[in-house]
Amino acid sequence: MRSVIVIPARHASTRYPGKPLAELTLPDGSRKSLIRLSWEAAQAVPGVAKILVATDDDRIRQAAEGFGAEVVMTSQACRNGTERVAEAMVSAGIEADVVVNLQGDAPLTPPWFVEALIAEMAADPGVGMATPVLRCDAKSYAMFVEDRQAGRVGGTTAVLDRNRDALYFSKEVVPYLDPGRLPDPLPVFHHVGVYAYRPAALAAYGGWEPGPLETAEGLEQLRFLENGQTIRCTPVEAQGRVFWELNNPQDIPRIEAALKEQA
Repeated sequence: MRSVIVIPARHASTRYPGKPLAELTLPDGSRKSLIRLSWEAAQAVPGVAKILVATDDDRIRQAAEGFGAEVVMTSQACRNGTERVAEAMVSAGIEADVVVNLQGDAPLTPPWFVEALIAEMAADPGVGMATPVLRCDAKSYAMFVEDRQAGRVGGTTAVLDRNRDALYFSKEVVPYLDPGRLPDPLPVFHHVGVYAYRPAALAAYGGWEPGPLETAEGLEQLRFLENGQTIRCTPVEAQGRVFWELNNPQDIPRIEAALKEQA
């Protein structure tokens, strides 16, 4: 299948303005922007036909073109990354069997996460959209709980049915667990902010208005669920690597530490 990766990036983030251009310190002491690290993560995925950065901001365009990325300018009317990816595909006039939305704040995304999504789509032609989930271990679960106790919005959790289709996604830590009786393994899944769509599913998304759940949670994927569409959740393994998105300025030390561990 012909697969394309689009990295949506906007400057006007509510929680972290200018986030794509935030610089992180690498183990060798050099510094790279978040958008560049995300682009390099996309480049590590084998067999992808094209990688695009989609943005509505000239500062991000200039930075991305400066390190060699192909950029598609999109309108400021895009309300989230999925809308931006859909617009970019139309603007660029690119055809693909699978379109992957690799968020511009997830430089720790291992290539096998994206490979697993593409393989899921290839194995089941009936799947219109897929997204990876990572079962939480004690350390990652503690990070979720720490963020919520501190009043921060951290990563997103997912609740699955027996067929691995999503029941719900939340910025709260769901399901609820009794702190005194944590089960093993933990039934908590970290939703990895990567999506793979069939072109028809991606095109349909733009025709739906945001629903109350998407609006309340601020999670774009809930629009699919609110319109009765299935989201297949693909379990992935960290293989010893730490995965975390850059959601808040406080996440920079976490990601820098993870990059150091991977060096």
